[in-house]
Amino acid sequence: MTPSPSTLASRRRAAAAVLQRATGRLATAATARMDSDMPWFRDLSAQDRSWVGMIVQAGIREFLRWYAAGANSTAAKPDLATSMFGEAPRTLTGVITLRQTVDLVRLSIEVVEANVDDLLDPDQAHDVHDAISRYAREVAFATAEVYARAAEQRGAWDARLEALVVDAVLRAETDEAVLSRASALGWDAGQPLSVVLGAASARPADAAGLDALFEEIRHRARAEGLEALCAVQGDRLVVLLGGVKDATEAAAAIADLFGEGPVVVGPVAPGLGEAQTSARAALAAYRAAPGWPEAPRPAPSDDFLPERVLAGDGHARRHLVDEIYRPLVDARSTLIETLTAYFDSGRSLEATARALFVHTNTVRYRLRQVADLTGYSPGDPRDALTLRLALILGRQSARTL
Repeated sequence: MTPSPSTLASRRRAAAAVLQRATGRLATAATARMDSDMPWFRDLSAQDRSWVGMIVQAGIREFLRWYAAGANSTAAKPDLATSMFGEAPRTLTGVITLRQTVDLVRLSIEVVEANVDDLLDPDQAHDVHDAISRYAREVAFATAEVYARAAEQRGAWDARLEALVVDAVLRAETDEAVLSRASALGWDAGQPLSVVLGAASARPADAAGLDALFEEIRHRARAEGLEALCAVQGDRLVVLLGGVKDATEAAAAIADLFGEGPVVVGPVAPGLGEAQTSARAALAAYRAAPGWPEAPRPAPSDDFLPERVLAGDGHARRHLVDEIYRPLVDARSTLIETLTAYFDSGRSLEATARALFVHTNTVRYRLRQVADLTGYSPGDPRDALTLRLALILGRQSARTL
């Protein structure tokens, strides 16, 4: 004859009361098993071992509460994520792994199950064994939930740190606090890096889409042997690429992940502490980029020197004078003379030769020297624009021999 519901409930409460009185004994036995069967448990600090013991005791108490309330009832479904893990600090998820947590909870359940037959009558023990099997499944789900929640919180915190580091680089405030934040993200502050800047893609309409975009950038960077820190500031996407040798080549791997418009690449900086030099050049080039709509993607910030000068960038102005005009003056006066005549004659070799009373090959030779010395070829339209501005700015600054 099947017992009535009231009889079953009475039996469950009676069995739970017996087990409740044995909770201390069961928890002690579980801890002893962990100490003997799990080497990682022995290596924990005394405080962490205490927290683990509290989780085990909470798990046993929750099982008894759940069983006494009616293990087959939907309303009695245990809230294990709160009751078992609520007392433990979040940092514990960084001390023991999900697998280790599952193992220790499983072991504690095995200890309870092994003692049931000695503590209860056969009829009660059979029902408790069935309940333990269902409870073990709930424990597995609860443990995974706790670790997933902790991972989500760590991800949100890491994203915040990442945004702070990128923002500090753009504002030229890479002090010790910023270096410490970058270190917390696993970033090597001593590696060479470059700042890549462009429009934010319209694709990431929400936080999930933005996370997916950042993960794709990091994935591609790792494939190239690089590291990446990402942030969106207004309508701009900013990426710090670490471990770069050729900044433009490195940026090419992620250029298509930016929105429409220019993608500019700052020069390589020796480390995070000097990253503001790369950021400053990239920002100046990005602001001036509308003046050169045909620019390739990506393009080095130095390729925008003419536009940056016209936009009032003092660093670009000094660069043209110091890195182009002054070397030409220091090399040979005939180079400045030839370059000036070449531009004045509409970039005609023959007209330049006639103006200087030299052979055309002499003009070609001197222009090749200009290209070798400055890295800019007078015969290329873009390079010619840069060279002409360098001549004008150099003369204005009166930097002559």
